Amino acid sequence: MRMGAKLRNLLEGGEIVVVPGAPDALTARMVERAGFPAVYMTGFGATASRLGMPDIGLLSQTEMTEHARNMTRAVAIPVIADADTGYGGPSNIQRTVREYVQAGVAAIHLEDQVAPKRCGQLAGIRLMGAEESILRLRCALAARGEDDLLVIGRTDALPAAGIEEAVRRARLYREAGVDLVFVDGIKAVAEVKAVARAVPGPKVVSIVDGTEAAALRVADLQELGFSVVLYAVSTLFSAVQAIAGTLEALRRDGTTQGRQGAMASYAEFSEIVGLPVHKAWADRFEA
Repeated sequence: MRMGAKLRNLLEGGEIVVVPGAPDALTARMVERAGFPAVYMTGFGATASRLGMPDIGLLSQTEMTEHARNMTRAVAIPVIADADTGYGGPSNIQRTVREYVQAGVAAIHLEDQVAPKRCGQLAGIRLMGAEESILRLRCALAARGEDDLLVIGRTDALPAAGIEEAVRRARLYREAGVDLVFVDGIKAVAEVKAVARAVPGPKVVSIVDGTEAAALRVADLQELGFSVVLYAVSTLFSAVQAIAGTLEALRRDGTTQGRQGAMASYAEFSEIVGLPVHKAWADRFEA
């Protein structure tokens, strides 16, 4: 079964789809091993892992689609990918959609910012007109053709223009024919509830650690009517904290012995990256 169809089946199952973010293919493997049904290729994480820089539109379309290919090759669960603004005009959007289809992702989301774009949690977001965004989403849907890629219409209007405009745009994007809508930049519980109440149909919510909205449980979001919940930065923030702790211990103590409980063993890591599979292949075919 193709990944888009697999994701559609998950959405039709009636349970909210919990999708942790992964900054790279290794983390995507860990998400899959933990038993989650899908993984989110976050642009925030991709930019941090590839460049060590913030999510302000620095990665190109080819870098993002290459990142997506590496991730889909690493896992057998659907990958939902950040496609930013589509990386240009209609022909760029068409190429972006086709590249993501060829990469094997299950879904992409397109946002309504103007360049230079930035993470939905940051200040200074500038929006394109809603009518232009609708045309760009329709372009993506046309470019999808008969392929099973899901298209998610994302609006960043909440931090830029307020909840009423965010809801208005989400409803317009729903009417344009996208598979799901996504109001990004949510920080407060009241914002989550407002979107749930005012936006009909399948919808995505992104929960960012450190915000008030992070207090909501998956069961709460299910009850509110969301179809997908993204935990875009949880694995990335956890990894950074763990790495910092190990480096601090090494600098302070001259050894990492005190950090062994916070690390995977060599054998555990080898299992995560699939070394036994490659060893068996080598045993079978090497002279």
